[in-house]
Amino acid sequence: MILTVVGSYPRTPNRPRPARLRRAIARQDQGEISLEELHRVEDEVTREVIDEQVKAGLDLVTDGLVRWDDPLTYVARKLRGVEVGGLLRYFDTNTYFRQPSVTAEIAWTGPITVRDFEFARQHSPKPVKPVLPGPFTLAKLSRDTHYHHLERLAMGYARALHQEAKALEAAGASLVQFDEPAICRAKDEVGIFERVEHTLVEGLKVKTALYTYFGDVDGIEHEVFRSPFRVIGLDFVMGRGNMAALKRGHFDKELGFGVVDARNTRLESPEEIAGRVHEISSLVPSHRLYVNPSCGLEFLPREEAFEKLKRMAEGAHLALEGSHRSRA
Repeated sequence: MILTVVGSYPRTPNRPRPARLRRAIARQDQGEISLEELHRVEDEVTREVIDEQVKAGLDLVTDGLVRWDDPLTYVARKLRGVEVGGLLRYFDTNTYFRQPSVTAEIAWTGPITVRDFEFARQHSPKPVKPVLPGPFTLAKLSRDTHYHHLERLAMGYARALHQEAKALEAAGASLVQFDEPAICRAKDEVGIFERVEHTLVEGLKVKTALYTYFGDVDGIEHEVFRSPFRVIGLDFVMGRGNMAALKRGHFDKELGFGVVDARNTRLESPEEIAGRVHEISSLVPSHRLYVNPSCGLEFLPREEAFEKLKRMAEGAHLALEGSHRSRA
């Protein structure tokens, strides 16, 4: 059993701790500090959020996506053929993203997240996983004035993200995660999704993970479960149909078990979490489980996110202890 996060971590702490990154971004926008000075603050906050994940008891951490403005822009704006437009609401959350606007053939021109991965790995005592937006979600949320066709647009993104994953593989990543929440809201396009995901990971040697959230894969579980990823992440908080889909579908992969509500400040008890982990272990054995929040933690205050991770770790350990006792 591996304890991890889905991707993002709150960048700004609650008071009385200073919001260094927020202030640095504002000062850089106003020309008061250089881009290099902003990057130094980003590095400091990255080390801070990695330290919190480790202290919470995680086995596999991320850099918290500290440098990302939103789930799409950081990667999309560095691809040739993609510009960044106005703000749109990110699904049904209280956050926004700048809509990618595709005006020409999409192309990867060089590493985007490799430096961030290498920095995080250098400053983490635990393994680090890089996270990338998935091509289907990018396509669904983009404005397209070039391809005029969803599958061709998504394939353009897939080929570019494939190159980024290869660069992360060459940098030593042991697992690369792709986030595809859009498929839970566009089940009728699962055929396009399947073809795009095969293009995305074909030929990669690095272990890959597909994470869905904000819904379930009920009704498309066969297509999602047979997709070419070693790990399939499902949201068991908002994805009310995922348990039934897991029971109904043939699942022989590793499961990212989204057990803690990453969009609600209510703190689950370790015992509550242990019960859920014990339940899922009857379907997927513990050695094939990644226990994580339901989605990224950016929707929570910093202190609540840390406390949820601590309780998640405590609950997972309780479940393992109970399992060992029952076998004895």
